[in-house]
Amino acid sequence: MAHATGLAEILRDHGQPYLDTHALSVVQDKAWRAIVACRTPALGGHVECCDHCGVLRYRYHSCRNRHCPQCQTRAKEAWLAARRRELLPVPYFHLVFTLPHAINGLAGCDGRALYKLLFGAVADTLNSLAANPRWLGGTPSFTLVLHTWKQDLGRHVHVHALVAGGALTAGGKWVNAKRGFLFPVKALSGVYRGKFMAALDAARKAGVLRHAAAQSDASWRNLVADLRRRDWVVYAKQPLGGPAQVLEYLGRYTHRVAISNERILGMEGSRVRFRVRDSANGNRKKVMRLEAGEFIGRFMRHVLPGGFKRIRHYGLLGPAHKTANLAAAREALEAPAPDPVVLESVEAFMRRVAGIEWLNCPHCGEGRFHVVQAILPHLPRAPPREQP
Repeated sequence: MAHATGLAEILRDHGQPYLDTHALSVVQDKAWRAIVACRTPALGGHVECCDHCGVLRYRYHSCRNRHCPQCQTRAKEAWLAARRRELLPVPYFHLVFTLPHAINGLAGCDGRALYKLLFGAVADTLNSLAANPRWLGGTPSFTLVLHTWKQDLGRHVHVHALVAGGALTAGGKWVNAKRGFLFPVKALSGVYRGKFMAALDAARKAGVLRHAAAQSDASWRNLVADLRRRDWVVYAKQPLGGPAQVLEYLGRYTHRVAISNERILGMEGSRVRFRVRDSANGNRKKVMRLEAGEFIGRFMRHVLPGGFKRIRHYGLLGPAHKTANLAAAREALEAPAPDPVVLESVEAFMRRVAGIEWLNCPHCGEGRFHVVQAILPHLPRAPPREQP
């Protein structure tokens, strides 16, 4: 019989056999312990008391780890609030740049280096095409988000790009995207493949790559030939509408983790049941079953290297001159300055996102909760496991 569960319960109740046979890296160990401790007494919290009926409520702290499925909603909303001030009044385009699966071995061994090359290749591709007078002839504005998984938690390294539909010229004029699309997909694919392959070759020559294929000339030639034989398709979606639609769309990708608790349906003995989209059958939803150890191993593949930024901004949004660049773009578009950032309280956030009055007492319906006691954390600091 299956029972409802979540990622933390799977790691807590079924993780020991995996730990007995696998060594975790430092960041994997940190993510594991954070997810298991999230919203439990281990992280501490506080006790709240209703001022009318006296009922007590215990609230425990969240771990705020970026791989924890319980901790992304507030982080996403705060991030989107900041991005709201950076949107321009133009259509936006969603592009997806994928690496061929033949490179998955390198991704598993040299993730940090490979992801950095991917960001660089995508950014160079968009910047170079935007600078070409044939298309825009200016500086674009775009955000890139790295994902490393597919629905079954297998490795599928790709970058989502949200690109403003136009560019700012050196003369301070805004040039809109022409003919209803940003750049031709064939041009995007060819330039992207060329830039990534050149960067990959340079990384190998510089001795950055540790994977066995990079240590042997014959193996490397075979890998390169395999990569060049494949089509590097860039997926382009229809342009998006106004700022509200752009933000709603972007929010689906920015703070997503490899699997959400909503997709985990429960356990059947030692197997995890979870929901996936079947791309071979029109993205219909189906139920997949994996042994707990296999499920955990797949999830751990997607823990990013420590300190690696999976959301990056380029062009007009580049951090060096973002304020001045966006002001110039708004002037060219005759758009008003954005509203100032307003910090939102937890109570207001819960009312807006979850539709509930956070401090109202559901027991008596009349009182409000107030903090009466702190709960100290008691999370043991286990030594990090060695890098395998």
